[in-house]
Amino acid sequence: MKNKIPVSAPLRIGALLLLLTIAALAQKIPAPKDVLGFTPGDDRKLASWAQTIDYFKKLDAASDRVEFEEIGKTTLGAPFVYATISSPANLKKLEYYKSIQQKLADPRLIKSNDAAAKKLIAEGKTIVLITCGVHSTEVGSYLSSMLIAEKLARADDAETRKILDDTIVLLVPSLNPDGVDIVKNWYDKTLGTPYEGTDPPELYHKYVGHDDNRDWYAFTQTETQLTVDKIHNVWHPQIVHDIHQQGANGARFFLPPYMPPVEPNVPKELVEGYTELGSYIAKTMRADGFQGITTDSTYDAWTPARAYSHYHGGVRILSETASCKIATPITLKFEDLRNGLGYDVRKETPNFAPVWKGGEWHLRDITNYMTTAASLLLKHASDNREKWLTRFYAIGKEAVRPRRKGELYGFRFAGDEFELRNILQRGGIEVENVKSLDFDFPDFFVRMAQPYGNFAKALLEKQTYPDLKDKDGNPIPPYDVTAHTLPLLMGIKVTPVFSPLKTVQPESFLTGCKGATYSNIGLYKSAMAPIDEGWTRWYLDKPDCIKFDYVSLTDAGLRKAGLKSEVKTIIFPDQSPNQILNGYAKGTMPDELTGGVGKEGVANLWKFVEGGGTLIFLNRSSRFAIEQFNLPVRDVTKGLARKDFYIPGSILRTEIDTKNPLAEDMPAASIAWFEDSPAFEISESDDTNVEIVARYPKDPKKILLSGWALGAEKIAGKAALVSINIGKGRVVLFGFRPQYRGQSLATFPLFFNAITR
Repeated sequence: MKNKIPVSAPLRIGALLLLLTIAALAQKIPAPKDVLGFTPGDDRKLASWAQTIDYFKKLDAASDRVEFEEIGKTTLGAPFVYATISSPANLKKLEYYKSIQQKLADPRLIKSNDAAAKKLIAEGKTIVLITCGVHSTEVGSYLSSMLIAEKLARADDAETRKILDDTIVLLVPSLNPDGVDIVKNWYDKTLGTPYEGTDPPELYHKYVGHDDNRDWYAFTQTETQLTVDKIHNVWHPQIVHDIHQQGANGARFFLPPYMPPVEPNVPKELVEGYTELGSYIAKTMRADGFQGITTDSTYDAWTPARAYSHYHGGVRILSETASCKIATPITLKFEDLRNGLGYDVRKETPNFAPVWKGGEWHLRDITNYMTTAASLLLKHASDNREKWLTRFYAIGKEAVRPRRKGELYGFRFAGDEFELRNILQRGGIEVENVKSLDFDFPDFFVRMAQPYGNFAKALLEKQTYPDLKDKDGNPIPPYDVTAHTLPLLMGIKVTPVFSPLKTVQPESFLTGCKGATYSNIGLYKSAMAPIDEGWTRWYLDKPDCIKFDYVSLTDAGLRKAGLKSEVKTIIFPDQSPNQILNGYAKGTMPDELTGGVGKEGVANLWKFVEGGGTLIFLNRSSRFAIEQFNLPVRDVTKGLARKDFYIPGSILRTEIDTKNPLAEDMPAASIAWFEDSPAFEISESDDTNVEIVARYPKDPKKILLSGWALGAEKIAGKAALVSINIGKGRVVLFGFRPQYRGQSLATFPLFFNAITR
């Protein structure tokens, strides 16, 4: 016993009591299995939204590290919630840490100098927002949210305690709670049938389906608005971890850095940040035995539609894990794996390693990748707390600095353009008033020297997408689209300003409209659930002075002899001709969901229009009408090689025949959203029955307004919108989406007129 320090009995008892207390606290933290009856990640098991909320409520009640709250209701009225997870000491001072974030985000609030900022950085915490479940068939993420929360609430190792001390974690279990139950209900219904693991035959968000992750600058949907208003703009996170799944047959896991191009208004510090963090996670996971990890591939950082944080001082760490069949395991042979954009699944390279040789792939594999990446992200956020906050402050400091002579000072637009102003303000942009050039009331003005001036710039200026091609001369496709210029989409003139302007007091400006109701409308609703059908319903349902009474028309309904007499107008949203005609093949879905409109439906639609009805076809569905009705119109884009013609989501200029009734309230020059779109050439023998309402300029150099257009000369002078008289009725062909993602207000009148005239 030589040299041993004696321990008194009271001290020994105290230490024992402390250990027992820690053990008791750990035991009372509920595991997800205690609430759900299974562990998230178990094969063929999904939690309902009510079960998910119940788990987080029980976790909140049991842990002093978790605060769980509802911040609103979803589109269908479900609770929209998130959890704040940190050390008990931090949770007691949340308002204080919010105030630090606000000052670092807007250095104008720090009235002294960098020394004051340094003190705030020393005290602040890294704010990490983890968002799950925006795409509801990607079930691993909302299930993983419970595993992530449980670990942070239960674990008592030194690393977890440090994470809790250094960070404040904002965890959103699902950005689309309605979709949790839509997917679960369909999965449970088909469990044990040949259709187990198929996608539901309805959009998993009431209106926008997969496009709920394309709404981070237009803010059209309730869930986007809640997340921006009550989480992003309150906390200003330095890191946003957006947890997704991808296709089953490629890489097992994706992390940043993103492949080119990066949108030019994303600060270089954020490119540096997501490169550093993504590379760290990938390197560590590879060292820990995780396979099939790719970086710098597949996904770009071009559009603000998917990356709100990139324009608000925070990096977006997108992770994408390979999927199974919802919650049903799959087996993949090595030879059946498919290469992705930027990597070869059979070859180890610096951005893809180690090679995964195939085999079984379970939901548990998905949750393991997701939770491991989240843990490593939090470790980096903790270990580099001061660096993250310093980077965050540097971005804000550069944003608010006074502009030098000759630099862009800001943008101005007419003071009656409230929709654009409201979008900008929701995005945290300050909108001021200056003396109007044209009206008695002030113009709106957005100055660049403000925290989120670059967000305004990204939305208000035209995009010039780089001409990216592979070694064979084929265009490299963007991950999503190439243009996001709101003024063009909304038909608003915005003027860049290069010298200071004097602000003025705002004046009230009242506007109003006469209410009206339009009935006798049918909307085609395929069992294949195209996203554009949802966006069309959003247009018809949106709160406005105008009300549309419409009914949904199914494949089976259109195949029946005759159509409802009360329907006078039928709208076909953007969808491929084959899907409309043939739908799901027999054996791939329950019989009642198979088959499209079929030949019977085509015949019924022809009788409908001959008898005086109106058929409206949007974008790709116009090709269906041309093919099935033998219309005197040719799609000039049909059969063109991608090398020769490629316009992947761009804004084009159109010339409008303002004398045509379909063009009422339209200017002589407008736009078209062109994405896998047709362009029309009229047969001379039948041109008396065809009215051209909109066409593209004859000069190819004048066609592109924003984005990327390869081979624009192929559509020069061609029609973009035509109306064809057939019998007593008419067919209207839109060669674009006039209600594109709820953003193209400039072309709403064309769609409205087609429906109502």
